[in-house]
Amino acid sequence: MTLDRLDAAARPAPDAGADDSRRVSVLLGLLFGLVGMGSSSAAVAIPLISEDFGVSAGNATWTISLYALMLAVATAVYGRVSDLVGIRLPLLVGITLMTAGAVLAALAPEFWVLLVARVVQGAGAAAVPTLGVAVLNARYDGSVRGLALGRLAGIAAAVSCLGPLTGGLVEHAFGWRAVMGLPVLAVAVVPIVWYALTREGTGARLDLLGAVLVALTAAGVVLIVQSPSTGLVVTAAGSALLLLGTPAVAARVKRRPHGFLPAEVVRNGTVVRSGIAAAAVPAAWFALLVGVPAVLVGHGWEPWQVGLLLLPSAAIALFVPRLAGRALARYGPARSIAAAAAVSAVALPVTGLGAALVSAPLLGAGVLLVTIAFGVGQPAMTASVADAVAPDVRGVALGVATLVFLVGGSVGSAVVGGLGDVVGVGWALTVLAVLPLAGLAVIRAEVRATR
Repeated sequence: MTLDRLDAAARPAPDAGADDSRRVSVLLGLLFGLVGMGSSSAAVAIPLISEDFGVSAGNATWTISLYALMLAVATAVYGRVSDLVGIRLPLLVGITLMTAGAVLAALAPEFWVLLVARVVQGAGAAAVPTLGVAVLNARYDGSVRGLALGRLAGIAAAVSCLGPLTGGLVEHAFGWRAVMGLPVLAVAVVPIVWYALTREGTGARLDLLGAVLVALTAAGVVLIVQSPSTGLVVTAAGSALLLLGTPAVAARVKRRPHGFLPAEVVRNGTVVRSGIAAAAVPAAWFALLVGVPAVLVGHGWEPWQVGLLLLPSAAIALFVPRLAGRALARYGPARSIAAAAAVSAVALPVTGLGAALVSAPLLGAGVLLVTIAFGVGQPAMTASVADAVAPDVRGVALGVATLVFLVGGSVGSAVVGGLGDVVGVGWALTVLAVLPLAGLAVIRAEVRATR
């Protein structure tokens, strides 16, 4: 069956009369969740990867950090491409890359091959976060959009929370390599949601040099954060990328104000503040995905038992969309982001204490709190950014904000991987609480403006 026929077959009948926001947002949330499962299911396999390839646990964490980094960096690329050619083609390319990376990771004969596969997988998976929210922002507005964004985040969080259990069960039955192939399931979702994807764009050109400069600068941040467990060479490389990349990106924006990072987007205070403040939420999320399994598996738990501990978080995530929709409608995006950051600031030290005491209830409570924060913070950020820019740059604005948002996730996993080997996972999680506190300080201007 051709894609055009899939389009016609999947489209609801014109006289159906029912709003399709629930169906579309659930399907996109499922796609988003499978992307998240690329980290959450893989996290329970880190101790096994470390043992199988003979590398330290800190180095094995690169399988998460590199995935999250590429997930972050490539989001803005897909956002810009969607502005130019529509959503269908970039999503199809992304899912294809994610599938290829997952298969290569499952078959990787050496650790370096596994890392390359995770980079490819993350680069493909990045299509989903930006393009998913772009679909909802273009298709709906008002309270319907708020509920749709909340539903997407809730479904995504629920599926991601099921990642450790799914990964644990698959690992127990087939080994850790099968866990790496789980994101392939996303292929089955694309034909069902195909009709909702636009294929119209502006036809403008993509600024590839700008994309590369942004990618290298973001990589520098992650390398520096994870360097305590990897040595001076990684520290020097990260510092060089950051010191050289930052002015290079600024110069590129000045020279090409309509390039990869449009000046009207990066100079928009609402976009920048919303992305930075909300980034604390995925930082906490990815940190817990790495830290909680590491602590419990290190104390004799089986991966599937870790997954069972996180089941309540998956259940709660299904109820978060309604909470997120009401929060957006009543308090607005800025206050919702602030609330998510505040919850994350509480969750991290709670989980850090749980890691120090090896307390399953505290660890589970921390993940549950961050699940709620993610379900509220992510749709609040996308709503804030979408409302702050013109429609012709909405895709790239969402891509830039999601880049910042997901770089937070990469930083979170890198902090646990880098500091965890040095000071312990508990202290690493506690130190990370600085990020949501900083996020609260950044979003204050937006909160004041809504009073």
